[in-house]
Parts: sequence; C-alpha cells; structure tokens
Amino acid sequence: MDPIILASSSPRRQEILRLLNIPFVVNPPDIDESITENIAKKDVPEYLACKKVNAVVRRIATEQETVGWVLGADTIIHFKGKLYGKPDSKESAMQMLRTFQGKSHEVITGLALYNGELHDITTRTNVNKIFFAPMTETEIEWYVNTGEWHGVAGGYRIQGLASCFIKKIDGQESGIMGLPIFELYDMFKEQNYPFIR
Repeated sequence: MDPIILASSSPRRQEILRLLNIPFVVNPPDIDESITENIAKKDVPEYLACKKVNAVVRRIATEQETVGWVLGADTIIHFKGKLYGKPDSKESAMQMLRTFQGKSHEVITGLALYNGELHDITTRTNVNKIFFAPMTETEIEWYVNTGEWHGVAGGYRIQGLASCFIKKIDGQESGIMGLPIFELYDMFKEQNYPFIR
C-alpha cells in the first residue's frame, strides 16, 4: 500500500490513519488561510483542504520527480452564519465556549485527496451537529484550564473532557475529530487507492 502524504500536523488525523492501518508521512503545508467573500461558508473547509494539498504537491514537485497521494483536511465550526476556527488564546477559547454552551452548532470538515498518477483531486465534505449542554462560567474556566482547547476548531475536543458537556451528536465522531472515515474511504474507492487488499 502506497503511503499517503498527510498535509496536516493534526495528531487526531494521524491517529485515525493509524487506526485504519494506512501508512503515511506528515508534510504540513504553509498556507494563507484567508478566504474571499464569494466562497459559501459551508464550502470553506473543502476550499482550504484543496489549498493545503496544492501547496504540498507544489513543494514536493520541486524536490522530486513524482508525487504520489496527498491528503488534506480542514475543520471549522459554523454557528449562526459565522465561522469559528482555532482559538488563539485562552480568552478566545472561553468566549467560543460561552457562545456554544446551551446551543447546537455545525462542525464541518472538508477533505481533498490528490492522486499523483492521474494528477487529479477528489473532494468531500462532512457535516455534523453538536449539542452543547448549558455550562456555568466555572465549568468553562475549568475546561479551558485543562489546555484541551489548543489547536482545535471551536476550542474543544469531543474525544476528551469536553464530552462532559456534549449532550448529543448528530453525525460521525471521526468527522468532528477532523478526518471523517466514511468520506475518506469513499474517496479512496473513487481513486482506486488500495485500501482493502
């Protein structure tokens, strides 16, 4: 099985690839994640996933003759017409949790898979709904002090202590973690990646 080049440094995405026994190497991109106004909010993760893949493909192409498989992903939170990415500070994480507590929001992950043999990119989008229980200020502060907010969209990890406050999930846990398995497998099938032997 050919190794996948993962255009991400996310430990959660690496964990999911290991779970699936997919060989991979990490090659995170350096991209400008700003977006133009003409992109629909729900299309942003797929757009950024493609941008990440293209950046890694271009970089590898300058170093070697062939580029094999490159996988990119991006996850955002969509709530009341606004997008939320990774908080840049403890206060920003607390503010996000204050916004989400007692309500529901969408977690959207976009995937892009580059097939070096065909020079083709396949994309998918996965949408999930998270229902947060009401949280007190003490609970928000306690959670943020755990440090789990670092490096994740919305400032919380469903597979960690945030599960104390998540009342319900409509969707796939792997999608919320940043690498939806169903969509990933569907792309592999479409591109004839030898996932099952």
